[in-house]
Amino acid sequence: MSRLTITLDDDLHRALKETAARQGRSINSIIEESLIFRGIRDRASAAKLVEKARQKAQMREQDAMDLAIAETRKVRRPQ
Repeated sequence: MSRLTITLDDDLHRALKETAARQGRSINSIIEESLIFRGIRDRASAAKLVEKARQKAQMREQDAMDLAIAETRKVRRPQ
């Protein structure tokens, strides 16, 4: 397993420690869970997930790409 050092805002670090203690979990498990919920995946896992979703949606690859681009633009467009 790899090790990583990060710098957090003091308030966020305190909240993370309190949450871990309250839930009886490690800080590591909370961070790992958060990354998974956020959709952080290696390239191979992400590609498999996209392919599975595309097959279930019964969309052609180009249609799926067009939809993904349109949705991304909607989110990134300044309000």
